[in-house]
Amino acid sequence: MENKPTSITVPNFTTESGTFYASLNLSFQVFGPALNAAPIVLVNHALTGNSQVIGEKGWWNSLIGQNKTIDTTKYTILAFNVPGNGYDDVLIENYLDFNARDIAKLFLAGIESLKIQQLYAIIGGSVGGGIAWEMVALEPKITQHLIPIATDWKATDWLIANCFLQEQILNNSSKPIEDARIHAMLCYRTPESFKAKFQRTTNEELAIFNVESWLNHHGKKLQKRFQLSAYRMMNQLLKTIDVTRNSDSFEEIVSRIETNIHIIAINSDLFFTANENRETFEELKKLNKNVSYGEIESIHGHDAFLIEYEQLDNLLKDIF
Repeated sequence: MENKPTSITVPNFTTESGTFYASLNLSFQVFGPALNAAPIVLVNHALTGNSQVIGEKGWWNSLIGQNKTIDTTKYTILAFNVPGNGYDDVLIENYLDFNARDIAKLFLAGIESLKIQQLYAIIGGSVGGGIAWEMVALEPKITQHLIPIATDWKATDWLIANCFLQEQILNNSSKPIEDARIHAMLCYRTPESFKAKFQRTTNEELAIFNVESWLNHHGKKLQKRFQLSAYRMMNQLLKTIDVTRNSDSFEEIVSRIETNIHIIAINSDLFFTANENRETFEELKKLNKNVSYGEIESIHGHDAFLIEYEQLDNLLKDIF
């Protein structure tokens, strides 16, 4: 079955920053067998994503579906919309009220409301993977498998710096979504990826470089389907990923986690670097956690988790 987004209401929610919301709308979609009829895989979307994981406008069709790596005849797929992402027409103007942990808490409240005892896996790329880390930090037994892809348990100084620039663009540009998207594409790809794709060619008709025309296209495309407040919200969440917030150490948090952790990095990721992921892996190994590390090799950088399907399939097939 393929549902339109359904909503549940989370009542009396106080954010980590101390702001009280009498109710928050949490919408979600379910694909494959009905909830609790098969093992459940929670998919957390990335910055411009949403709960439409598969189907006509699905953003992860190549990984998830009938007879795909995550087979919807064997697994139920559950995907929440990050509140304020606009996909369910609900926007949140006060984005600074929220951080990544708040979203993890809301997702956990949704899981409880749907009477799910335990998930088979939580998988997410980029900010979605960061929220997945926050979820297992809060509920160490919530899932059998944690699969954070092209992400980390924390926002590094480099990531925070890029999010800061994104926020400046979103607040100060006359074309905020388009301009922020153009900058973001430079973080999501790499110099090698651009070289392979464009070879310094020009668009004769527009008298500009093809790389410029491509960036303009991406900016305009996002502007048509994404709201400014949604972009601000998602950028704020990216900047605030940190499972150690208000607590002692990564070691302390991780010592409580009882899930199998499968870290997947991308060798050319400029956003969430492979080095940071390797350090996390070494740390987890030292603590005798059940952890594996896999790396996608690609010239395409951060976006490779949406491009290199065969490699991702190879890294995930043993789990599914």
